[in-house]
Amino acid sequence: MSKEVKKLDRQQVFKGRILDVVIDSITFPNGQEAKREMVIHHGAAAIVPFDNEGNIYLVEQYRHPVGDYILEIPAGTLEPGEDPKVCAERELEEEIGYKAGNIQHLMDIYPAVGFSTERIAIYTAHDLIESEQNLDEDEFVEVKKFSLDEIVEMIDNGQILDSKSICALLKIVKDMKLEQDTL
Repeated sequence: MSKEVKKLDRQQVFKGRILDVVIDSITFPNGQEAKREMVIHHGAAAIVPFDNEGNIYLVEQYRHPVGDYILEIPAGTLEPGEDPKVCAERELEEEIGYKAGNIQHLMDIYPAVGFSTERIAIYTAHDLIESEQNLDEDEFVEVKKFSLDEIVEMIDNGQILDSKSICALLKIVKDMKLEQDTL
């Protein structure tokens, strides 16, 4: 049996600066038709900045959809055609005021695969070089520094709720544990 799902039609409901909303009519392999509402997003990049002592910088900013201040790793939306690593480097400097001497790809995630095309490329930053914070005019962030143990505790007790941050930070913990186990 074929697993092919066919798109029959697309209706654009909204066109915005960072996302579009569409309704696709699709046919499943068994012939069943359905409609799927989707957010079309250009993608994003995020970065986990480590200082020389192994501490991690997070930003706390107001996120209107949830009506609260959220702790998260620095991140931003890709410009059209932009390389995700370039976006991550830009966001690192804009949001926390540092450049990185060493940036490595960590992982990619789909944070809301049930309704959004957004894909986030996540990087780590080491060998930080102080620069200048350059926030967008509608961006108000507070930079905070934590040890990895503090971050794990904050994930456990619900102080960190942002999915990209949780995925990235727990992957780092896993990778560090694997590295220690092989020594």
